[in-house]
Amino acid sequence: MTGRAPGSTTYLPAGSEAGEAAIADVARSETALRRFLFGLPGVDQVGAESRAAALATRSIKADAKLWAIDTAISMVDLTTLEGADTPGKVTSLCGKARRPDPTDPTVPAAAAVCVYPDLVATAKRALDGTSVAVASVATAFPSGRAGLAVKLADVREAVAAGADEV
Repeated sequence: MTGRAPGSTTYLPAGSEAGEAAIADVARSETALRRFLFGLPGVDQVGAESRAAALATRSIKADAKLWAIDTAISMVDLTTLEGADTPGKVTSLCGKARRPDPTDPTVPAAAAVCVYPDLVATAKRALDGTSVAVASVATAFPSGRAGLAVKLADVREAVAAGADEV
């Protein structure tokens, strides 16, 4: 993960002293967090649409298509974020992440399974020994309508339960 120093366009590597200081600065107040988020660059919508249109006209060979499909599968996060989620549902989703196509063992595993913080430990157990990461939403997701202390506690809970990504 990289962070951007608040109020700058310099991206800092996670784990660096400057990166850690920037992250600490962002976490010190809601105002600092908002300043950081609103300072991030936007998506070049016109450029993205132009690139997508150009790619849509290209012909791709069968081997390249298979490679692209496998690569895409290996980058997918399977997500369940329902208020009615259960350990059983999360365990089932983890099974799908391990073997997206049960009939074809050559299909790669998904990148991650994303759950709420209270189900991170369940996902970690179900994915133990695999390459599939456990991701968790936090910060009062989906609304985000909570104070900074609640949001930070939410992140700490996910990390303490073993989340690889938050």
